[in-house]
Amino acid sequence: MPDRAEQFRMDVERLASPLLEAEGLVLIDVEYRRERNGWTLRLIIDKQDGGVTLKDCAAVSTHLGDLLDARSEGLGPYHLEVSSPGLDRPLTKLSHFVHFAGRSVVVTTGSGVDGKMTYHGVLQGVSDDLVRLDTGQGTIGLAYNDIVKARLNG
Repeated sequence: MPDRAEQFRMDVERLASPLLEAEGLVLIDVEYRRERNGWTLRLIIDKQDGGVTLKDCAAVSTHLGDLLDARSEGLGPYHLEVSSPGLDRPLTKLSHFVHFAGRSVVVTTGSGVDGKMTYHGVLQGVSDDLVRLDTGQGTIGLAYNDIVKARLNG
């Protein structure tokens, strides 16, 4: 059973996705965590063809902020941040690993091979729930469920 913070994060994801899709945007990631100045709700958005503008972020922040204020009762205050993924775009869904095949990535796993947990290479795609990565010394398959963090590398 998820705690209140994780439940709120999941609710935000469910509420934000249709709103973003209506605007031609895609939800990349949602974080809800305690930081130095209190709780922060951070959404990373993108467009199918890239190029999220400041205007896009501001519009999502306004519309989603109003919707969330009505749903965040009992959680206390939080700071809402909406941003683009940037050059080091996180890969958070299996479909991202398919879409960005051919791009340079950094992948961190929960359990490594021979003590190694971070891998750099060119993303080759996905097959049988294994993310294929060309490390320059051969192609390896990393179990998608074991990936803790992944991002484009420039």
